[in-house]
Amino acid sequence: MKNFTLKLAAVVCLLALVYSCKTNQTGQQTARYPDWAKNAVIYEVNVRQYTPEGTFKAFEAHLPRLKELGVDILWMMPIHPIGIEKRKFPEGVTESLGSYYSVKDYKGINPEFGTEADFKALVEKAHSLGFKVIIDWVANHSAWDNAWVKDHPDWYVQDSAGNIMSAFDWTDVAKLNYANKDMRKAMVESMKYWLEKCDIDGFRCDVAGEVPADFWNETRPELEKVKPVFMLAENEDKPELFKTAFDAAYNWAMSNGTMVRVYKGEEKAPAIIQAQLKTDSIMPEGSFKMSFITNHDENSWNSTASERFGPAENTFALLTYALPGMPLIYSGQEAGLNHRLQFFIKDSIDWKYKDFSPFYKKLNALKHENEALWNPPFGGSFKPIENNDPDKVLSFIREKGKFKVLVIANLSAENVTVNLKGTDADGEYTDVFSGSKFTLSSSNLNLTLQPWGYWIVEAR
Repeated sequence: MKNFTLKLAAVVCLLALVYSCKTNQTGQQTARYPDWAKNAVIYEVNVRQYTPEGTFKAFEAHLPRLKELGVDILWMMPIHPIGIEKRKFPEGVTESLGSYYSVKDYKGINPEFGTEADFKALVEKAHSLGFKVIIDWVANHSAWDNAWVKDHPDWYVQDSAGNIMSAFDWTDVAKLNYANKDMRKAMVESMKYWLEKCDIDGFRCDVAGEVPADFWNETRPELEKVKPVFMLAENEDKPELFKTAFDAAYNWAMSNGTMVRVYKGEEKAPAIIQAQLKTDSIMPEGSFKMSFITNHDENSWNSTASERFGPAENTFALLTYALPGMPLIYSGQEAGLNHRLQFFIKDSIDWKYKDFSPFYKKLNALKHENEALWNPPFGGSFKPIENNDPDKVLSFIREKGKFKVLVIANLSAENVTVNLKGTDADGEYTDVFSGSKFTLSSSNLNLTLQPWGYWIVEAR
C-alpha cells in the first residue's frame, strides 16, 4: 500500500504539471476548434447498415431520435462512390459492395446512398436540429478506377518499374503521392467542395498519419477560409498533427489497450490513471483525444462492445465520458448492438438488442451541462482520489470552479465496499442517474458496488 500511495502521489503531481501546461503564455486557455465542439459528443453513422434501405433519406428519419439522445456531431462514414476495379470480397461471397474507403470520385456521391441533393438535404435537416456534420475523408489512397489514376498517374506512389503501388496490403486502393503539388492542390479543392456545396462542418481523416503533416498544416487554413471546421484524425502517435491541423485524435491506447486489459484482469485499476497521464502529456495545447468502446473498425473486424467488455460495457462507456476528451457513440451502440456488422456487404443493424438510450441520454446531458467534463482545455482538472481498494476501484474527480464530477468505478468482477481517503471529494452532490441530493463526507462513504458497478455524482 505504501508503494501504491507514493506512486499515486507522483501521478497526481505529474497530472497537475500537465494541466498547468494546457494554457498559453498569457495564462489563458485556448483552442482552435469551433466553440460548438467544446462539450460535444460525436456519433459515427454507418449509412449502409443503419437502415434496411441504407440511404441518406432513410437515415434522416432517425435525426429526431438522435437529437433526443443528445449527440452533437454526426460523423458520416465515406459518402463517395466506391471503386469497382480490384474490389475486395469477403470469403465465400461472390458479390461485394466494396470498401467505403476505396474512393472513386472525391466530388461524387455513392449512388447506393442517394444523390448529392439527398445528402445536402440531410445536412440541412441536421443543421436545423442543431447537429454538426463531418464526413470521412480518405486522403491517403483512392480507388484504382478513380479518374486520377488514368489522367494523372504521377499523382500516385510508383515502384522502380513505374507501377502504381497499393497502401499496405489494401489491394483495392492505390497510394497517393504527396510529393506532387498538383495532387495536393486537387485534394484540398475536393475537401473545400463539400464545405461550399453542402455546408458540412469538418472532416474525420482516415489514416491521417500516413499523409505528411505539412499537407494537413497547409490545408487547415484553406478550409478555414470557407468556414470554421472541426478536424478529427485517425491517429494518436504523431503529436505534430495536432499542433496546427487537427483538433482531436483517436485514443487507441486507452480504448483499445488499457481498458480492455483492465477488463480482462491483465492490469489493475491504476493503469487507467497512468494511461490518462500519458495522453495528457503528449497532446499539444488545445487538442484532445476521442475515446470509445466500439467503432466501425472494432465492430466489423475485431469484436462487438459486448464481446470486448461483457457486463462492464456501460462501465467503460461511462469512463469515455468522465475522463478528459470526447466520447464516441457508434451506430447501434445505444441499442446494445451485439453483432459484428459485415463490412463489404449489406448487413442492417438490428435495433432490438437492448435499449441503452436512457443511460446515454444522462451522460450526454452531463457532458453538455457540467463544465468539469468539457473537452480540453475548457474542461476541469483530473485528479485521482485514493481509496481503500486501489487495485479494483478507480476513483477520481473532475473539477472546474463550482463544477465537479466524482466517479467511483469497481473495475473487478467482485463486490467491493469503497471508502475514500482525504477530503478532496467532500461536498454537496446530485446523483447523476437517480437525481438524489446529498452531502458527501469521505470519512463515512462506505459505498458498496457490485461487480463492474459505478457511481457518478455531480455538483454545479
